[in-house]
Amino acid sequence: MTQMLKVDKAFTPCPIRDGDELFPNGVFEFNVSKMLEYIEKNATDVDFAEIAVSDFCPELSAIDESHVESVDIFRPVVLAEISPGHYNLIDGHHRMEKARRSGVDRVNAYKPTVLHLIASVTTEKAYRCYVEYWNSKVRQLRPVGKTEQQRCTTAR
Repeated sequence: MTQMLKVDKAFTPCPIRDGDELFPNGVFEFNVSKMLEYIEKNATDVDFAEIAVSDFCPELSAIDESHVESVDIFRPVVLAEISPGHYNLIDGHHRMEKARRSGVDRVNAYKPTVLHLIASVTTEKAYRCYVEYWNSKVRQLRPVGKTEQQRCTTAR
């Protein structure tokens, strides 16, 4: 989706329960546990793809070495579209690291839509910042029209 997002004035942040796994990304914070619950119940509504392990940087500082060997690399990881066409790994760091170490080139991944991702945002501030950030990235993808060029030139 490369459309602009509109702020929903009725937005309700995703609740956080004790034990929920959260993925902080700057001011954005996503409830991974809720996202996984959604995927489990609605797997056919979520894009599924095979991805290259090499497309994602190792995150050794966040890896619990004692946990790496016990994970199942055939369980799909979860990616979040943080900006149009740019994905962050939000669930499966240990699986990705085990795949890398085992010489596995590709793993399966769920790729929830931006609207699914928004539903897992934990605060109103994070939601508004995410919408603003997304829209700024969409504007960068669009060709600059004459009117916008003129405004940019005049502003200098």
